[in-house]
Amino acid sequence: MAPSLQTVVRRMRLRPLAGSLDRPVRWVAVSELEDPTPFLEGGELVLTTGMRLTSGFSAYVGRLVERGVAGLGFGVGLTHDDVPAELVEAAMAAGLPLLEVPRETPFIAIGKTVSELLAAEQYDEISRAFAAQGRLTRAALRPEGTHAVIDRLAKEVGGWAALIGESGEVAHATPDARLDTVLPALDRLRRGSHRQEPAERPLSSVALSSPGEHVIVQPLSGTSRRIRGFFAVGAPHPFSPVAHTVVNAAGSLLTLALEQGRSQLAAERGVRAAVLSLLLAGEVERARAALAPMGGRLPAEPVTVLAADGETLEAMDPRTFTTEGLALVEEVPPGLEGPVGVSSPVPYGELDSAIEQAGRALEAARKAEGGTVRFADLAGQGLLALLDPAAAHAFSSALLAPLNEYGSRADLVESLRAYLGANGHWDAAAQRLGVHRHTLRYRMKRVSELLGRDLDDPGVRAELWIALSSCPPGNSRSSRS
Repeated sequence: MAPSLQTVVRRMRLRPLAGSLDRPVRWVAVSELEDPTPFLEGGELVLTTGMRLTSGFSAYVGRLVERGVAGLGFGVGLTHDDVPAELVEAAMAAGLPLLEVPRETPFIAIGKTVSELLAAEQYDEISRAFAAQGRLTRAALRPEGTHAVIDRLAKEVGGWAALIGESGEVAHATPDARLDTVLPALDRLRRGSHRQEPAERPLSSVALSSPGEHVIVQPLSGTSRRIRGFFAVGAPHPFSPVAHTVVNAAGSLLTLALEQGRSQLAAERGVRAAVLSLLLAGEVERARAALAPMGGRLPAEPVTVLAADGETLEAMDPRTFTTEGLALVEEVPPGLEGPVGVSSPVPYGELDSAIEQAGRALEAARKAEGGTVRFADLAGQGLLALLDPAAAHAFSSALLAPLNEYGSRADLVESLRAYLGANGHWDAAAQRLGVHRHTLRYRMKRVSELLGRDLDDPGVRAELWIALSSCPPGNSRSSRS
């Protein structure tokens, strides 16, 4: 913060004549012009001997006030023995701080003093920023990691802070965190990160201000442009330059922590993928040996194999054993999204069978347009549940075609269905059809002749039953006619 007029007056022993002395002095400007404002930025202490000021003091003061100068120092003993009374009256009326500069006080001495005060203030800000960065770094080394950084950041800015996940969930926040205004800022940052034009730089932060509340929200994206999370910090007062430096330092530490965590998880996943490959190759002992340096262990038998898309597997616990669309678990985790196939629990020696089960279950899940399908439930639906519907229908049409094309009025397909459904019992099948058993015997003889198959053969019966099951009742030629 720049030194105040009060500090300059005290250091240089100047005499205040008008106005408040609590204004900050950002620089010193010496000018004898009747209108120096084109060469000022605002916040300066303007020094003059009044060489060209003999009248028009109100207009002169008005121009300085409009420009926003910190104050006016009037040197006496040269052009004017005393500060003109008209100038004092004009300064008092306009509220412009007016100082009398003694003849023995060089203007350059005032300039040097203000410069030294500004330099000291800047050094103090840098020192405070370095000290705060050191405290943040020590917090990052604590076991709590990112949570400790958030807690420390809130103390450094005299407010609150929060760490927010990629999807907007709050990972950690200080007790007094006010996040009601933060969520809209997350959407702005997400949209800003997707800018494609080279001239458009992604948003690096969003600042929100309201009476008694000032908030900064920054994304955490690391080496890639993909946002991995956010952090927000708020205070009841505007952020000083030191506070901005501290906030940026916290952002760097949080980003580094996230990147290191991702790198470590990626390395661990690579090891687990290699271990799973060993298990699939039947190398159980080698798999255990590969995990030993990490202090890990294999899932306890029996294990379950999951088959799913890559995005589904990535969303699972990073400690899961995954590779190329497969995962090995002790228990199926809840809340899996997307199509997932689940095998029956098996020992390590039967992983090949479990992989095939999971693959078949995944195919069924995809046909059902998502959800989790267990192979045990699939098998309980019968053999047809394991067959491709189109292939089964084609097989049925080809095998039963001679019966559907038979010119007799008798429905040989439904007669065959009744016969096989009664397990070859003539009386029961004939009663179901409402015909004499001799009529049914004649029909089955024609079926055997048309198909060229022995109906007493169990294998033939099984094939015909599969074909009939793929052709629902009522789809035969006679039924359609």
